[in-house]
Amino acid sequence: MDRDEIRAMRRSYGELGLSESDANPNPITQFEIWLTAAAENPYVVEANAMVLGTSADNQPKARTVLLKEVSENGFVFYSNYNSDKGKEISQNQNVSLTFPWFPMERQVIVLGRATKVSNAESADYFATRPWSSQIGAWASNQSEVIASRESLQKSWDEIAAKYPEGPDDLEGSAVPLPPSWGGFCVVPHSIEFWQGRYSRLHDRLRYTLDENKKWQLTRLAP
Repeated sequence: MDRDEIRAMRRSYGELGLSESDANPNPITQFEIWLTAAAENPYVVEANAMVLGTSADNQPKARTVLLKEVSENGFVFYSNYNSDKGKEISQNQNVSLTFPWFPMERQVIVLGRATKVSNAESADYFATRPWSSQIGAWASNQSEVIASRESLQKSWDEIAAKYPEGPDDLEGSAVPLPPSWGGFCVVPHSIEFWQGRYSRLHDRLRYTLDENKKWQLTRLAP
C-alpha cells in the first residue's frame, strides 16, 4: 500500500454525540455505561480490550491487555510481573489505558498510577481462569527470549503433567498462583471520553481530579 492510498483512508463520523448534560458526574459510572454499550454491540470484538501504555527510560511502549475489573478503586488487569510491562511499571507507575471502540466511533483514555493488587485478589482471580490458561501462566516466562516454539510447548506439557486437568476445564482450582503473576490496579486521575462527530468536530470530555479529590469535567477542542 503506497502513501497516497494510506492518506486516502478516512471515513466520516457522526452517528452519536456526547454533551456535558448527558455525561454522568462520575467518570467511572460513565465508563461503565459505555463499556456495557460496547459489550452489547455485536461489531465490537472484546469490549474489555485496552491498550496499556508504559514508559521506562523515556521509551514509551504499548500493548493490548484485558480489563478484568473496574470500580471506584480503579481499572484492574493481570499479567506476569517479570514481563516487560511489569518491569516498566516497577520503574514508572504512571501509565495510560486506551479503549478503542471503533465500530461505535468511541474512545476512552485513562491516565493513572498502576499498583499491584493483593496476592489474595490475584489468587482469587487466577482460580477463575481456564485450566489451560493457568498452565500457560506457569509455562511462559513472558517477554524472555526462548529457543523455539517447541521448547515453550515442552514447558507447557511438563507443567500440565504436574497439575492434571480436572473434570471441567474451568475448574483449575488445583493449579496454584505463580509467584511472578498477579494484578495491577490503575488508579485514575484523568479519564477522557471521545465521540466521533461530523467534520472532525469530535466531542472530547475530560474528567480530572482536583486537589480535593473531586472530579471536574471540561470540554477539549478536537
